This record gives sequence, C-alpha cells and structure tokens, in this order.
Amino acid sequence: MIPLSSADAETVDAEATEEAAAEVASDEQRDALVAALADALGDGLVESHVEPGVDVWVRVTAEAWVDAARALRDRCGMAYFGYLSAIDWMPSPYGRDMDAQVDLTAGDGADDAADEAATGGYETGVAGGDTRFQLLARVHDPVGHVGITVKADLAGDRPEADSWIPVYPGADWHEREAWEMFGITFRDHPNQVHLYLPSHFEGNPLRKDYPLLARRVKPWPGIVDVELMPGEDDEDEAEGDES
Repeated sequence: MIPLSSADAETVDAEATEEAAAEVASDEQRDALVAALADALGDGLVESHVEPGVDVWVRVTAEAWVDAARALRDRCGMAYFGYLSAIDWMPSPYGRDMDAQVDLTAGDGADDAADEAATGGYETGVAGGDTRFQLLARVHDPVGHVGITVKADLAGDRPEADSWIPVYPGADWHEREAWEMFGITFRDHPNQVHLYLPSHFEGNPLRKDYPLLARRVKPWPGIVDVELMPGEDDEDEAEGDES
C-alpha cells in the first residue's frame, strides 16, 4: 500500500468531515419532516422511523393519506413524485412451493405460512403496520436532496383510499396499477381502468391468495438451473475431448 502524503491525508479528512456534516444536516431535515407531518396530521401520523444517514419512513392513517401528500408538497418541499404502489403482507396460502428453488431454504414451506395466516402474523417492515394491505409512496425534495417513504394501512379485503392525483398528478398510472394488481379502489380517480390486463380479466395477480398456476406447471428455476450462454456448451465439450 502506498502511504498518503500529508496533503492527500488532509484532503481525505476534509472529504470525510464534509460527508459527516452532510449526513447530520440530512438527519436534521428528516427529523424536521417528521415534525412537520406530526404538526399537520396530528393523530393521522401513526408511526415514524428515521435511519440516521440513510432514510425516513412514516406511517399514516388511511384517512390522512391525501393530507400527508398535501403537507409534504406544500410544507416540506417534496415537489418530486417518485412512485406509488401497495404491499400484500399476508403469507401465501400456497406456502413457498411456488417460489424459486433458491428461496425454499428460507422456510419450511406451507406449514409456516399457514401458521402465520392463522394468527394474522403479518411482518410489515419499517414503521410497522396493522393490516394485510398497505399503500406506500415515495416523494423527494430535489433541492434539499431528501426523500421520504409514506405508508398507510388499508382495512378490509376490498380496500379503498383517496386518490393522490389532485396533489401529485403523476400518481395516475401508479394507482391504476395498484387497483389492477391488488384490488385497491382509489376514490375520485378519473380513469380507473385496466393498465396491463385485458378488460375482462378477473382477479388481482399480485395478491398473495391469487394462484399463479403457470408457476405450478413450470416452477421458477431460481439459480439451480441456469441456461448456458451461447457457445458455452461447445467449449465444455471441447475441453472434455482434450482431457
């Protein structure tokens, strides 16, 4: 290893100091975000989590979903809409037999999933959650270089939420996708129609209880059955002949 000169060492130390200072500033911005949402939403802010130097997550009530978007845009400078989607936290009733082979080692299969489903044991990630379905969205402050992930619990098997379109018009197609794939209805959405699937399609493919029959006919190979790159089999045969 070539030792650093004193000038190089000072440069490295200065850069490290600047990075540390930037992280502190970002964490102060993240704490300020949470405080601003708490002030704007009151009890509508359910939980928050700030990972120092990394990111911030908040969970709000479904009733405060649009109010949170408006507060983030108008009070927190979150001018950039990243994405909106949903999560189904329910363990698959089909167990893990439909997963890639490499995933099968992560659990004991259908028994574990059945036990979790019976107890309602949803593991809902950062900032927690109390329901099977959660909305999540990502917005960003392009000036302050800080982003935030917003989550909301949705009740029932046919959940509903107010549309973010009046606040962030870019949410249009994202909400159509969430409606199509998860069965979440967005109130006041101007054009809630299929985005990917044919209009007569029944069911919501990203719900955990939707049977992906094609994967039962031909399961995902995972990493245990990787196809050779073109020409690799010929090279292997040639090496075998030489030996």
